[in-house]
Amino acid sequence: MSDTQLSINPDEITGVLRRHLEGFRPEVEKQQVGRIIEVGDGIARISGLPSTAVNELLEFAGGELGLALNLDEESIGAVVLGDIEHIEEGQPARATGRILAVPVGDGLLGRVVDPLGRPIDGRGPITSDTT
Repeated sequence: MSDTQLSINPDEITGVLRRHLEGFRPEVEKQQVGRIIEVGDGIARISGLPSTAVNELLEFAGGELGLALNLDEESIGAVVLGDIEHIEEGQPARATGRILAVPVGDGLLGRVVDPLGRPIDGRGPITSDTT
């Protein structure tokens, strides 16, 4: 049996690590996330979002949106702007930082839209320059 000597060269290890980390840019996104504490009658009560503004859009798990209307010290009352069936107590709710804006103008005449102004009539996108 031969003695195999394992040698570790710190400079070589450092060089390999530097090559692997070269160009690495961590993507960090700051988010405000609260918890749903109550759901009923199209309203979700959320705690843990102290900086939310009136009419700010909130995003629930699954992508449904809500509109922050009732801002209390302890919680927020948000109108759910979609299917409330999948929104449950304990789920996260994220502040988007966006205030509700919907398209307006002649492009909406004769169209059927959801509460966010998105077309649901199968006639394609709505053309509007103004929100």
